[in-house]
Amino acid sequence: MENKEAVNALAALAQESRLAVFRLLVHNAPEGLTPGVIGEQLDLPAPTLSFHLKTLAQAGLVTAVQEGRYVRYRAEMPGINALIAFLTDDCCGGNPQLCSPKGKFHE
Repeated sequence: MENKEAVNALAALAQESRLAVFRLLVHNAPEGLTPGVIGEQLDLPAPTLSFHLKTLAQAGLVTAVQEGRYVRYRAEMPGINALIAFLTDDCCGGNPQLCSPKGKFHE
């Protein structure tokens, strides 16, 4: 992942409703959810939800899959893992074991 891709992904997550949508889709991975279910669970109107889903998809964090007349949104785990890897690259000076919850920062 390049800096620009990481910035786009982080910018997409830097909004409360989009972060809630993203977390809901991660929680429901790998099956995903339809926009109707997402909107109902998060109390988001359809136009607002559509905008947020589009932003998350453009950032590579969610994908849309057509299922008959429905669209199902899923968390894009490879994109999410790429962002996590980018953020933790060279963690703790190349000693990733120090970055674990039991590492030096959490004692």
